[in-house]
Amino acid sequence: MALTVLSLSFVLFLLLGMPVAFAIGLSCLATFAYEGLPFETAIQMMVSGMNVFSFLAIPFFIFSGELMLHGGIADKIVAFARSLVGHWKGGLGLANVVASTLFGGVSGSPVADTSAMGGVMIPIMKREGYSAAYAVNVTTHASLSGALMPTSHNMIIYAFAAQAAVGTIDGHIIKGVSIGDLMFAGLIPVFWIMVCMLVAAYWQAAKYGYPKRTDGSTMVERFPGWGMVSKTFLAAIPGLMVIVIILVCVMQGVATATEAAAIAVTYSLLLTVVAYRTMTREKLFKSLAKASKTTGVILLLIGVSNMLRYQMAYLEIPDAIETVLLAATSSPWLMLLYINIIQIFLGIFLDMAAHILITTPLFLPLAIQMGVGPVQFGMMLLLNCALGLVHPPVGTVQFIGCAIGKISIGEATKTAWPYYLAIFIAITLVTYVPAFSTWLPTMLTGHKVL
Repeated sequence: MALTVLSLSFVLFLLLGMPVAFAIGLSCLATFAYEGLPFETAIQMMVSGMNVFSFLAIPFFIFSGELMLHGGIADKIVAFARSLVGHWKGGLGLANVVASTLFGGVSGSPVADTSAMGGVMIPIMKREGYSAAYAVNVTTHASLSGALMPTSHNMIIYAFAAQAAVGTIDGHIIKGVSIGDLMFAGLIPVFWIMVCMLVAAYWQAAKYGYPKRTDGSTMVERFPGWGMVSKTFLAAIPGLMVIVIILVCVMQGVATATEAAAIAVTYSLLLTVVAYRTMTREKLFKSLAKASKTTGVILLLIGVSNMLRYQMAYLEIPDAIETVLLAATSSPWLMLLYINIIQIFLGIFLDMAAHILITTPLFLPLAIQMGVGPVQFGMMLLLNCALGLVHPPVGTVQFIGCAIGKISIGEATKTAWPYYLAIFIAITLVTYVPAFSTWLPTMLTGHKVL
């Protein structure tokens, strides 16, 4: 009966339009009251969930991304991408994919990526003969790569959610997950997501003849020359260096992920305030306010999700789910398929942070039994969560893109299937080809990564 109270109250609060964090917290408190458990325990779980030193990386990564967003870095990345592929068929769409992927590595956030790239690219693409739906879909789906980049705060959240993971795979003992391993694990999936997005954007541009003049004829830019490509690349390098700084610091043992995030903030400030001088007082305050607000929302979600994890363990929910799935199949590949289907379904309704925190303790132990390590599972989970950002009814990233493009969600979704397919291909590769996410961190760190 307690499980019924927890489930129904959570669904009811969501249907009433309550934010996910409050829906989780209040449903947990309702269950605590039904079971006669002390509310002090709930508050203790909430506070202990947020009181983790590693979480200092979250505000640092978010603040660094906001500084880059408001400091003009996006314009330089767009200029480089446009000079590189802007002369191809659907050149602005391809440039958008490249620029969104690169800026995703700088911001570490699909939302910030869409805001920056969308604000720059969508109006330009509409003006130069691309449909609003095409411009929005290219921007929003390419921005999902930010969830797997080294600057992604969602990796920090997953590392916390997976800290209790234990088990053995091929004689290797599993105990939690390394944030450094996660940072390197996302690089190859991000590259292939970019390749798949480029194919989808090119195919759609060729099919509809983008870019189109008002008379229906097509137009393609001229290649500006390798000199211009080199010039714009050199201009974009300082902004992209934040990715290199973080990876080198972690790989060489110079700094932890938290310290590397603080270094990234310092570098972003020096770049935007001293070198480029594009950071005004108003932009700085806006960056601080946005980072503070986002950090507050995420930490609240972490706190209430830790309360939910306590409830789920108390009610033995993970064991029940494991029993049901193991009864359904004993085949590892089919089990992973089931987990992905459930994850995709949940991603339709849950925001990314809540999705990670709730589902990791449910499915990671089962994945380890199937021979999937926490790093590989993390890539699976982050990709599934990212897909939810562009799928209604939650679809935070898609809503932002549609607002910039001034079109409805329904209009954008009609032509989004090639980009969904690109994400599905990446999810499939990560799920069934372990080396897709584990080979690079294994090579760079010198130890077996699972």
